[in-house]
Amino acid sequence: MRNKRISPAQFLSLPALMIYGMFFVYPLFSGIGMSMTDWDGMSEASFVGLQNFIDFFQDARAMHDIRTTLIFAAGSAALLNLVGLLYALLMNGNFRGKSIARVIIYLPAIISPLIMGYIWFFLLQPGRGFLYYAFIQLGLPDLIGSWMSSYPSALLVLVLVNVWQFSGMTMIIYLAGLQSIPTELSEAARIDGASAWQRFWSVTIPMLMPAIRINVVTNIIGSLSVFDVIMALTEGGPGYATESLSIYIMRMCYGSRTGYSTAVAMILFFIILVPVLVSMRLTRQKS
Repeated sequence: MRNKRISPAQFLSLPALMIYGMFFVYPLFSGIGMSMTDWDGMSEASFVGLQNFIDFFQDARAMHDIRTTLIFAAGSAALLNLVGLLYALLMNGNFRGKSIARVIIYLPAIISPLIMGYIWFFLLQPGRGFLYYAFIQLGLPDLIGSWMSSYPSALLVLVLVNVWQFSGMTMIIYLAGLQSIPTELSEAARIDGASAWQRFWSVTIPMLMPAIRINVVTNIIGSLSVFDVIMALTEGGPGYATESLSIYIMRMCYGSRTGYSTAVAMILFFIILVPVLVSMRLTRQKS
């Protein structure tokens, strides 16, 4: 038998594989091992098996954080794709100032989510925020109210701020997808008597499937791992009402429960992985 030789393409991929193994595979397996210990970050760890995972699913606060994270992700991912697609359809037209409008829509996405969260906090702060005084001047002092005092209103503000900041990134991907669609397809459908809605549903949406797949996956990943905007706006409050799993992991780690926080990070990894795989499978079938 002939000895198989490494092809040039395989040889050139070795550095990338080494980096991937160093920064993803090795930390993943190390995290799995650490999640089965009671390590506090300082002293020697001892093996506890699956006890950290059992403790997590018996913690009412952790279960509430899962619920909050999933609600935030569902609302953000849906609105980001809807608003981003509407922006893209609008920006794909021909009008004066189109380039400036695109820049304005995309501009919030380049700002740190933590900084953006603080900006909106000072705008919306009950009793002292800029919008509070602006509405008083308009004779509407109770329009905003104490939005931080209740779970539904605080979570709604978090979702809207996240959508406002990152809808520009979603728009850019949809806009690239729209501009790659051959105009002949839409023109042929129009000549055949298809209405504007029929052309959009039967021509535009199928041709946008690659862009939809990218946006859905990236929005799900970003929304499920949300941290910055919540810390800036509510710090997980009132109480722990709007605390996400990422914030929960951070607080458990700094609370000398490093092994337990690693177990929660493993759970978050699979929570993110499942909807991503499902959405990729569904969009691939649709394509």
